[in-house]
Amino acid sequence: MQKTSFNMYQALRAAFPGDLEQIAVETDDAQFYTWRDLERGSAMLANYLQSLDLPPEARIAVQVEKSVEALMLYLATLRAGYVFLPLNTAYQSAEMAYFIGNAEPSVVVCTSSNFGWVSKLAFQADTPWVFTLDDDRSGSLLNRAASASDRHPVVFRDAGDVAVIIYTSGTTGRSKGAMLTHGNMFSNARVLHDLWGWRSAAEGGDVLIHALPIFHVHGLFVAIHGALINGSKMIWCARFEPGFVIQKMAEATVFMGVPTLYVRLLAEPALTRQAASHMRLFISGSAPLLQDTFKAWQERTGHTILERYGMSETVMLTSNPYLGERCGGTVGPALPGVELRVVDDRGRKLAAGDIGGIEVKGPNVFAGYWRMPEKTAEDFTADGFFRTGDVGQIDADGYLSIVGRSKDLIISGGFNVYPAEIESFINDLPGVAESAVIGLPDPDLGEVGVAVVVPRAGASLDPGAVLAALNATLAHYKVPKQCHVVADLPRNSMGKVQKNLLRTQYRQN
Repeated sequence: MQKTSFNMYQALRAAFPGDLEQIAVETDDAQFYTWRDLERGSAMLANYLQSLDLPPEARIAVQVEKSVEALMLYLATLRAGYVFLPLNTAYQSAEMAYFIGNAEPSVVVCTSSNFGWVSKLAFQADTPWVFTLDDDRSGSLLNRAASASDRHPVVFRDAGDVAVIIYTSGTTGRSKGAMLTHGNMFSNARVLHDLWGWRSAAEGGDVLIHALPIFHVHGLFVAIHGALINGSKMIWCARFEPGFVIQKMAEATVFMGVPTLYVRLLAEPALTRQAASHMRLFISGSAPLLQDTFKAWQERTGHTILERYGMSETVMLTSNPYLGERCGGTVGPALPGVELRVVDDRGRKLAAGDIGGIEVKGPNVFAGYWRMPEKTAEDFTADGFFRTGDVGQIDADGYLSIVGRSKDLIISGGFNVYPAEIESFINDLPGVAESAVIGLPDPDLGEVGVAVVVPRAGASLDPGAVLAALNATLAHYKVPKQCHVVADLPRNSMGKVQKNLLRTQYRQN
C-alpha cells in the first residue's frame, strides 16, 4: 500500500485554482505573477537544485531581500525535499558565520551586494554552492535555473521529515535552530484556515495584503501558507508603506501585521472606516499589542484586531476567535488540537488566573533543536509538553494572557516581579506611549527593576513622577528603582523589544 506524502508544497499546490492563469501575486511595483508562474518557477528552481547532487536533506540557507522569486525558492526547496533555512536580512558577518557553521548548508543564497563577504564565510565552512538572488528578478541562481525543466515531480516526504530550520532570535544566548516538519506546518495551516474563516472563491474569495518579511514564521508560514492553501491572491509589498497598504485595502480582505505596522497605519489620516470597509480581518502578532492601539484601531476603522500567539518552535498556538469575543490584551484560547497549560516551578498545573510557565503540546510543536539534543530534552517535559519559556495566565474562559518571558522574570528580595505587569501600569499613565521594564543586578536585593519609558508625541515625562505614581499603586517590591525616559525602544525586525540591549546599556551606566 502506497504511503501518503506530507510534502508541504503538495498541500499548497492542491489548493491552487483550476485556472492557473489567474493572478496569484500582484507586487507593489505593478508586476503580476500567475499561479502557473509559481508552479513553473518553483519547478525550475527545484530541478536545478536537484541537479547539484545535494544530500537528501540538504540545508538551503537564504539571506535575500523580499521578492516573489524568493518565495519561489522556498516552494522549490519544499518540493525538492530539502530543508529551507531563512535568515534575517539584518544579520551581519559574525552572525552569518555562526549560522553557516552551525547549519552546514549545502547551498547559500545571498544578495549580489553581499556576495563578497557571504561567499567567503560559506567557502571557509566548506559550503559547496553559493548563489545570488536579488529583488529585481536577477541573480546567478535564476540564471542557472533558466534552462531547467519547468516540470517537477514533488519529492515524497513523511509528516515527521524536517522542512525548515528557523533560528531563534538569540536574545538570551546563542541562537538555536528549531526544526519544523512538513507535518507541523501542514497541521497549523489547516487549523488556521478553518479558524480564521478563509473564504473560498465561491464565497467571494479572500485577498491578502502581504507586508511582512519572509524570513520569519509570521510572514513566511502564517501569511503565505494561509493565502496559498486557500488559493488566495496576495498583494505583495516588498517593504511596508502605510499609504500603499491603505490604498490597497479597497482590493483586499485580510491583513497581517506586527504592532508597529498598526501604529504606523494609525498615524495616517487616510486610514478611515471607509478605507477599511472592504476588509474582513486584521491580525496582529509577533509582539504584544498595546491596549491603546487595540482601542484606537476599533475607533478609527470599526474593526477589532485579532491577536494570536506563536513561536518559532511551534508556529501558532492560540488565537482570539474569528467568530466570538476578541479580548484585547489576550491572545485567545488554544488552537484546536493544541494542549496548553500554565504550571508552577515544580511543573504542577495552576488554576485559572494564576501566573506560571506556559507549556504546550500538539502536532504543530517542532521536532527539536538542530544538533542540540541536550537542549531539546531540557525543554520538553516527561509527558511531552514543550516549555515555551513564556509566562502567562489563563482566565476562566480559557483565554491566555502573556505576562512575559521566564528569563525576563525579576527576583527582587525573594519576590517574583513580572515586567509585563509593571509595564501595563506604566503604559496607563498620562503621557506614556510605551515602556519596558528590565532587571539589573543589585548587591542588596539580588535584582531590581529599571523602567525605560517612551513619552507620547508632545508629552513631557518626569522619571520621578512615574515612580511616584507606581509607588501609589503597586506593592513596594514591584516598583522599579530607576526610571529612564527615552525617544524609542530598540526592536528587532518583527517589532519585539530587545531587552537584552537595554540590560547591556543600563548595566554600563
